[in-house]
Amino acid sequence: MRIIGGEFGSRRFNPPANNWPTRPTTDFAKEALYNILQNKIDFEETKMLDLFGGTGNHCYEFLSRGSNDVTYVDSFGKCVSFVKKTALELDVKDRLKVIKSDVFRFIKSATVEYDFIFADPPYNLKMLNQLPDLILDKGMLAKDGILVIEHDKHNSFEEHKRFVDVRKYGGCMFSFFE
Repeated sequence: MRIIGGEFGSRRFNPPANNWPTRPTTDFAKEALYNILQNKIDFEETKMLDLFGGTGNHCYEFLSRGSNDVTYVDSFGKCVSFVKKTALELDVKDRLKVIKSDVFRFIKSATVEYDFIFADPPYNLKMLNQLPDLILDKGMLAKDGILVIEHDKHNSFEEHKRFVDVRKYGGCMFSFFE
């Protein structure tokens, strides 16, 4: 995996992912997503939340592009440890809040609004179709904020009242909500 742009652009990181419950976003799909985001948000002013954060791939991208307020949430201890270690290596631990928690428990107790929320749940997650409502009804997305959920072709959010767009890159799809 690599960081696409910004201060750490082209830097590679290799999580020791043997038997990890992760499926990192491909560089191809991630680059396409960040080309879209580049025209929609000011990274330096964006408060970002990464749900089901896995390797921290999207957190590093936001931090590399100047974001100063990034929150990572995942329940898998080895992923959390890897993200903390990488934050130290990149010297960004003061801009990255790492939370080891079940995402649904985190959402239930959330009291903060975010400008950009990225969720990359397991594609076979039973509650995947409920995720936009859980996040949006809780008020976690700031006014004029963007929520992106990564999923595969077996899920569709196009009928959701706050759905605005979907982009497909290979087997990966990004649904956008506002």
